[in-house]
Amino acid sequence: MTNTDDDRRPKYQRIADSLREAIQSGEYGPGDRLPGENELMATYGVARMTARQALGVLKDEGVAESRKGAGVFVRAFRPLRRRGIQRLSQEQWGNGRSIWSADIEDRTLVVDQVTVSEEDAPEHIGLVLDLTDEATVCVRRRRFVLDGKPVLLATSYLPTSVVAGSAITQEDTGPGGTYARLAELGYKPVHFREEIRSRMPTKDEAAQLSISAGTPVILVCRTAFADEGRPVEINEMTLDAASYVLEYDFDA
Repeated sequence: MTNTDDDRRPKYQRIADSLREAIQSGEYGPGDRLPGENELMATYGVARMTARQALGVLKDEGVAESRKGAGVFVRAFRPLRRRGIQRLSQEQWGNGRSIWSADIEDRTLVVDQVTVSEEDAPEHIGLVLDLTDEATVCVRRRRFVLDGKPVLLATSYLPTSVVAGSAITQEDTGPGGTYARLAELGYKPVHFREEIRSRMPTKDEAAQLSISAGTPVILVCRTAFADEGRPVEINEMTLDAASYVLEYDFDA
């Protein structure tokens, strides 16, 4: 980048870019403490607010994280590689494995804040699941925490008429999860569709994912279809964008 280009950048952005380059070169490794506001003020001759903004850029990008009373550190969390096609193959859930096992390798995954309820179907859900106005849905809400870091919020909607009385209405759905139970009920998923968007998080999402308001989230809406194109589940997911690499590997 030329000096002219550099001069066009705000001071805080120049400092953030310099720190990011130092992280990428290995000068600062995962878990290392970055220069604090006082150090940046002295090094670059800037005001405290400028130094604070520079560190804020790295935190918003998910590159760095604050530790109360200790400073700002290079984020040690290794991004999760979400293998969008392999994870949904019948070879996964059909053999009693979680679809997450295609992603996490030997890392520790915890599912918490699990709730299961029967609710009136939201209009957009009812339309996709082709439900009547008075039909209800089984709603499964949960948060996924990887290596101690919240990475995903998920809400699944399934027709009550399909899943009533099954393990899908329990917190623990058993080996293979929801898709294995649907197969046992005669509604084996044979096709999936995922739609992906991105936006900034709501206040509640930022709190649940332990991210700053400046870190974007990825929205993945997956619909599972049984035979004859019948939709049997909609899963609306909110991902911490800084925690994910989305991978799609398929033949030409």
